[in-house]
This record gives sequence, structure tokens and C-alpha cells, in this order.
Amino acid sequence: MEYKDYYEIMGVARDATQDEIKRAYRKLARKYHPDVSKEADAENRFKELGEAYEVLKDTEKRAAYDQLGADWKAGQEFRQPPDWDAGFEFRGGGYTAGGAGVHSDFFEDLFGRGYAPAGGAGAQQTFHMRGEDHHARVLIDLEDSFTGATRSITLHVPELTGDGHVTTRERTLNVRIPKGIHPGQQIRLTGQGNAGLGGAEPGDLYLQVEFRDHPLYRVDGANIYVDLPVAPWEAALGASIKAPTPSGNVDLKIPANSNQGRKLRLKGRGLPGKEPGDLYVVLQVTLPPADSEDARRLYEQMQEQLGFNPRATMGGS
Repeated sequence: MEYKDYYEIMGVARDATQDEIKRAYRKLARKYHPDVSKEADAENRFKELGEAYEVLKDTEKRAAYDQLGADWKAGQEFRQPPDWDAGFEFRGGGYTAGGAGVHSDFFEDLFGRGYAPAGGAGAQQTFHMRGEDHHARVLIDLEDSFTGATRSITLHVPELTGDGHVTTRERTLNVRIPKGIHPGQQIRLTGQGNAGLGGAEPGDLYLQVEFRDHPLYRVDGANIYVDLPVAPWEAALGASIKAPTPSGNVDLKIPANSNQGRKLRLKGRGLPGKEPGDLYVVLQVTLPPADSEDARRLYEQMQEQLGFNPRATMGGS
């Protein structure tokens, strides 16, 4: 997928004001409108302009897009950075699938599930109105789901300055992480959304929770997977060993003649909840290195005495 430089498409600097972006769009839209333009690629250019303007005219989308950095070049192969939009606070109704098929793949990858403002311009003129809800996606540690915790979470709030530039303000909240929360679930912070109008109550802030990548564990629904290195003799002869879980080490029995990739289920050791998930220990048979004469001699004895051919069922030698 190709990176799209929306500033280059609009012909404006990255620090352009919102008024400058609006004027540039109006000028170029008149030039490339398919009904009046004589340019050969007018229709495509007009669509590109519309896409770029949709991002850059919106304070929140522009601030999030700017987080990708200025080092990308138009047409360059692009891969979305992991969790690129985590910690951004947005107005409106949260994730939506609006606009699918209308914009480029680049736009859809970034904003196809992006945040859409709730309410129209007319609604803002109502004197007495509850404040808008805000939404943000935040990252927590897997272990917080097992114990519950109170964490300090910093959010980036896009804002428009008095001179028309887009900036971000940080705000830090102490958030209680409930025990047993799963990825994709939300934490509601009452009254932490936008202020109400005319003395009405403020909106709420909804934090959509995701887990940070963990060095040991992988989460799939309510289940957790962990790769466990075992020695060849432990896999072949069986063994009782200590296995890690997010709530502490447990005694685990390795059955004799276990193969690489065998899954051992620890019932109820996954994410906590009314119906807790399971933890699956995936055996990874790890060979000791043949880095000494004694080690090499042992491998040679195994080769001679066991007569083992792992490719026998494939017809190989």
C-alpha cells in the first residue's frame, strides 16, 4: 500500500493553518472539478483532493495523521505502525465503518474504523445540551486484567489554536482498571467528556482497552498462549517442571513422548471472568548446542543407536 502525503496533494506546508487548507482546497477543487476542468486526470485529482481535505480539515484526523511523521514520501510503501492512534482522544460516536470503498486503501486503513464526530453544526447552537462523549483507545498490561489496578493514563487531545493551527494537549487521568477486563471492552469515565452547554451535564469518556504486546503471552479471546522451551529428554521421557502464568508459576507435567508444538491446557488459567479462559502451554523442544567434543559425541551416539529418521513418512532419507 502506498503512503499518501495529504499536504503535498493540497500544496500546503505541514504547519498550514486550517484557513490556509480551506483556501487551498477551494482553489484546487475549482481547477480539477470534472464538470469544468480540461485536465486529463481531473477526476482522479478531484477525488484525491477530497480525501486529503477530509483529513486535514478535521482537527482530530489531522492531529492523528501528523503522528505518522514527516519522513514518509508520497508513493512509498507504507505499513501502518502498530497502535499508531493509541492514546488519542476523539469526540463523537467511536469507531465506525463509514466511507468504505469511497477513499483509497491508505485512508481506509487509517480511518476506515476512525472516529466520526457526533452531531451537526446546528446542534452546537442549542443553548442547553449535554456535552459530547469522547473516546480513546488505550493500552494496558495483561497482568492488570488479572489483578485489577489503578493506572495513570495520558491522553492526547487535538485542539485548534487561536491562530488556526492544530496542536495537541495532554491530560492525565487516574483510571481504575477492573479485574477481568478483555481487549475491546470499554471503561466509562463519567463526566470526563466534553463540557455541556447552558449548564447541562458534561459527556462521558469511553476508553477502549487493548493489551500491550507481551514478551511471553499471546491473547486470543479469553484464552492465553505461552511458548515453553523444553529439553529433548524432558519431551521424550516426560518431566515435572515449573511453567509461567500471568498469576505466577505452576507445576506442569510434561507427558512422555511429547512432540514439538504440543499444547497442554491449563483450564481456567486464561483471562479471568464469569467464564474464565484457559491457558495453553505450547511446547518448544530446544536442542542443546553441539559446541564441545562431549556434546558432539553424544549426538553421534544418538545418531548411531536410535536410528531415528524424522522424514520417514515423507519417503525421504
